[in-house]
Amino acid sequence: QVQLVESGGGLVQAGGSLRVSCAASGLTFSNYAMGWFRQAPGKEREFVAAVSWSGRNTYYADSVKGRFTISRDNAKNTVYLQIYSLKPEDTAAYYCAAAQTRTLFRPTRYDYWGQGTQVTVSS
Repeated sequence: QVQLVESGGGLVQAGGSLRVSCAASGLTFSNYAMGWFRQAPGKEREFVAAVSWSGRNTYYADSVKGRFTISRDNAKNTVYLQIYSLKPEDTAAYYCAAAQTRTLFRPTRYDYWGQGTQVTVSS
């Protein structure tokens, strides 16, 4: 049974930093690209960042470039999202997902999803 479990969310002041993590089990982690998406209330789920299976290639939404860093540790079956300079508009539930696709921007191309971790940024 595949499980993706996010952690590290919380309440942070604007300008602060946060690292969210996603621990995977039940799959051969190094065979999957990993992505982070977020969804704010009343909005569609949007792509945030993705990393290739090896970790060598990373991809970001324009809205987060320069503030978000995605990384992975295949030995720990974990993917991370480091968030800097948080803004109130970053408030959302953050989800990690696993995919065996090169189309990493589309949520429909992902095979497995976590339950999400809430990030709330106060102004």
